Amino acid sequence: MPRVLTGLPAKHAAVALALPLLLLLLVGWMPPPISARPSPGPDYLRRGWLRLLAEGEGCAPCRLEECVTPRGCLAGRVHDACGCCWECANLEGQLCDLDPSAHFYGRCGEQLECRLDTGGDLSHGEVPEPLCACRSQRPLCGSDGRTYAQICRLQEAARARPDTNLTVAHPGPCEAEPQIMLQPYDIWNVTGQDVIFGCEVFAYPMASIEWRKDGLDIQLPGDDPHISVQFRGGPQRFEVTSWLQIQAVRPSDEGTYRCLARNALGEVEAPATLTVLTPDQLNSTGIPQLRSLNLAPEVAESEENEDYY
Repeated sequence: MPRVLTGLPAKHAAVALALPLLLLLLVGWMPPPISARPSPGPDYLRRGWLRLLAEGEGCAPCRLEECVTPRGCLAGRVHDACGCCWECANLEGQLCDLDPSAHFYGRCGEQLECRLDTGGDLSHGEVPEPLCACRSQRPLCGSDGRTYAQICRLQEAARARPDTNLTVAHPGPCEAEPQIMLQPYDIWNVTGQDVIFGCEVFAYPMASIEWRKDGLDIQLPGDDPHISVQFRGGPQRFEVTSWLQIQAVRPSDEGTYRCLARNALGEVEAPATLTVLTPDQLNSTGIPQLRSLNLAPEVAESEENEDYY
């Protein structure tokens, strides 16, 4: 005779015995808690664990009619782990699976490969992560006349705007007249202070930059010892940055200064005005501090250690 729980009918007792077993099975299929997993980002983890839950341990027979067509895949499409349905590939900079047989973070898209990112400070305990990286880092010109840093960026733009039919016009950057990416801005300051105007220009062929002051026919700095001009490649490829520094400004320095950039295809300029106040003029304005003044900008370090020339 089967043993029956005291006070319960046989049917109810069977249900009571089956409930703990069902709970154990459910717990066994649950993924580890988020806090116990690596933390490259909740989106990647969520997608990875949901993928494992959906696919299970094996592949069911492939039924193409049941596959959902993915949309908005900027890095292209790849087959899922079972080689049946299509899914969106991972973009440049997203986590990926170094082991081709694994399928947790996903696979990189067209022209991309999974590499260990060793750019961090490994001496401080940082662990390199597998990220999708573009196979080519050579710039190219798109059919829209824009320069793209590499083929992966152009393909992303083409998939984001399919109606433009964006293609590669030719390797290397597009030849174009200079474009001022960061123009000098108007500055107010008090006599005796230093000021700096900055001008960042993109062009191919590379542009030359001149500084001039309205009312003067000479190219700065001329022979004026308290004015200096500096140039540097960057911060991005095919860019040039120039600074005009005026030390210990005086009332005669007041005026409009122009950044002129030119190459074989054209030229462009951007003006900025310097207003110089004496201490007496400053006090008469009733402003206790120069909170609203545009002071000298910091010189930004280049993000890429390479020769721009």
